[in-house]
Amino acid sequence: MKVDAHQHYWRIERGDYGWITPELPVLYRDFLPSDLKPYLDAHQLDGTIAVQAAPTLEETDYLLSLADRDPSILGVVGWIDLFDPEHRRYYERFSKHPKFIGFRIMIQDMPDSSEILEPAFIEALNMYIQEEVPIDLLVRSHQLEHLLKLIQQVPDMRGVVDHLGKPPIRSGEMEPWESFMKEIARFPGIYCKLSGMVTEAEHRRWEQEDFTDYVHKAIALFGSERVMFGSDWPVCLLSAEYSQVVHVLEAALPKAWGEQERARLFGLNAVEFYRL
Repeated sequence: MKVDAHQHYWRIERGDYGWITPELPVLYRDFLPSDLKPYLDAHQLDGTIAVQAAPTLEETDYLLSLADRDPSILGVVGWIDLFDPEHRRYYERFSKHPKFIGFRIMIQDMPDSSEILEPAFIEALNMYIQEEVPIDLLVRSHQLEHLLKLIQQVPDMRGVVDHLGKPPIRSGEMEPWESFMKEIARFPGIYCKLSGMVTEAEHRRWEQEDFTDYVHKAIALFGSERVMFGSDWPVCLLSAEYSQVVHVLEAALPKAWGEQERARLFGLNAVEFYRL
């Protein structure tokens, strides 16, 4: 099975997406399964993981309703607010849906990422960790220190760092991103999505070599059994087309990789992590 482990759908009129404005004309329109299907067919992908793009319960309900109608959506990563005393009630409602496979913590949007170290947050998170719920972690490279401290307090987390932790690809710097990712990768339950790279590069002006060192380092740290391909479509359209995203990753893979490693990257690891 070949899987795109990270993409989004939205309908603008729903009003969930305050970050998508007319100033982003490439993204300021509806993106639905029928729009993605030609790309899935072209790259012989069996399906996708639809990931939340708005911090609302309503958007998770919307994605699950899409999953009801479209078999290409293999699973939905939703959203719940762990600071909300009612978070468990919402989780239990979502988890009744067969395609709800976990939730995402949007550390990226927190004004102060140290909030994730508050006792109430850790207590809530521990509840899901004990149940081995898959958790996506959206974080920028300057927030990795706090993410590492969180994982150190909850070492059994079944988590995946989205978009390689958003390293500073535009500048080409490796530190302190590399050092923090090295420590995060020591925890065997943490995976890494090789996704979202083109939007961290200079939009539409990137070169293939901008990505190679980051991909090689992530693979060296996490190994072939803990990395996943994700297109981050349609957000990737800010900087590259779907096929370019696939090519960027394929061209950056270690030359020694064979079919087994590629099969894990492009599907098997996602199937195992999300228990599809």
